[in-house]
Amino acid sequence: MTVLNKKAKLTAVCAFLSLFTLVAYHIPFFTVAASKLEGTWRTVLVMASLVLLVTAISYFFYYLVLWLGRVVGKCIVAFTFIGNATALYFINTYEVVIDDAMMGNVFNTRFSEASGFFSAGAVMYLFFLGILPSVYLFVRKVDYGSFRRFGANVGGSFGVIALLALANFPNWSWVHVNSGPLGSYMMPWSYVFNSVRYQNSARKRNREEIRLPDAVFSDSTKTVCVLVIGESARRDHFSLYGYSRETNPLLKDDGAVALPAVSAATYTTAGVKAILDYSPTDKLYEPLPSYLSRAGAYVVWRTSNWGEPPLHVNEYQTVDALQKLYPDADGRYDGILLEGLSGQILSSGNSKVFIVIHTSTSHGPDYSTRYPADFEKFTPVSRTAEMSKADPAELINAYDNSILYTDFLIHTAISELKALPEDWRRCLIYVSDHGESLGENGLFMHGVTRALAPKEQLEIPFIVWTPWVGQSLKSGVHSAEQYNVFHSVMHFLGADSEIYDENMNIFR
Repeated sequence: MTVLNKKAKLTAVCAFLSLFTLVAYHIPFFTVAASKLEGTWRTVLVMASLVLLVTAISYFFYYLVLWLGRVVGKCIVAFTFIGNATALYFINTYEVVIDDAMMGNVFNTRFSEASGFFSAGAVMYLFFLGILPSVYLFVRKVDYGSFRRFGANVGGSFGVIALLALANFPNWSWVHVNSGPLGSYMMPWSYVFNSVRYQNSARKRNREEIRLPDAVFSDSTKTVCVLVIGESARRDHFSLYGYSRETNPLLKDDGAVALPAVSAATYTTAGVKAILDYSPTDKLYEPLPSYLSRAGAYVVWRTSNWGEPPLHVNEYQTVDALQKLYPDADGRYDGILLEGLSGQILSSGNSKVFIVIHTSTSHGPDYSTRYPADFEKFTPVSRTAEMSKADPAELINAYDNSILYTDFLIHTAISELKALPEDWRRCLIYVSDHGESLGENGLFMHGVTRALAPKEQLEIPFIVWTPWVGQSLKSGVHSAEQYNVFHSVMHFLGADSEIYDENMNIFR
């Protein structure tokens, strides 16, 4: 404690913190950098330059913030330690890439979902790499020095950064090409700048939605379409698509048609938007449920998930709301989303009904919490949030059980539709928001930038049921995409609009 009671020059404190930052937080950064370089003398020079650059930038940041902010500056730096530790845990444990899409996942994840990632490993990362350096920073007495010393240190560290940049002029093209991957691992800039990028994109997306041309229903035939949006479901784990395990025993007998599909994105917000959009676009157009509701259909959105665009529908029902309506139902699982479905359709008094069931059934990291015990067919199962430490076979068992439960959910929805009077036309469409990595190539879950995403995060199920599904689909339909949903639902419900595209409709 005697050492800590003695004031240390700010230069020494910042030098220590910058070296700590280099060693503690940047191993993934240098690993990625090395993988982008050929094994030549150039590799040594570039890596040495990157070491100096990361150290100089960290020093510049710490000195500037601490000298100007004092106690507030310490709080800011401590926040970066906590952020760095958290980011590093997810990078090392789940092989995530900290880009704007991943930060979107962070901002849109509820506490109930985030708590699933808590583990002993996460606590260790936070304690040793986040809390301890923060405690040191606040306990350490600092001699901030004069304004003249401040100017000399800020100017000197900035000069070093500039000289390193100039010295590496021949490597700028390499830096430019690899700026994306490298920037995703540089702390704390990865999550700070990508948070800003995401928020800017979100502001653009969340501006007032653009109305689509009016739609009208061409007939009064009683018609209902149920859209079930899956979560993290990859099609190669559905037995309907040839998976060796029987994960779809009920759907097999229901006569559902399984179309191969590829998702438009690898995270929920963008995936759901694609399912509800009339075409690929970054603009915020009126989503399908709002559009049909405005046209006069009875539209219900039932959800245990998040990430949908702003909705204007007749009924928006969360698990909590459904639990109040059906107190005997088990609100821990997605089965509650199907309670009283046929009764709600009939009681609406509307001839055109559109129901959206937004599930969370295969959301990681602990898949074993997503289904009731009766569906634990494949055993033993992984029950850890640290997927990289899980036994691969046990992880897949837990995931496959979630798909087995998904099969039950879709079958139950079909049964609710079958319970309707014969004069009702009815169909069900199931499509996932994106796929899921289960350890292939060291990747887990989802969220990798689409351009770099593996097929496991992109290849999804697209399942269709009608009472006569063989006669209901176009003869030439052998695959689908998320954007097919909009136009197919419009056609099935008999909605006419100039925005309708027959080529995107899968029904006859």
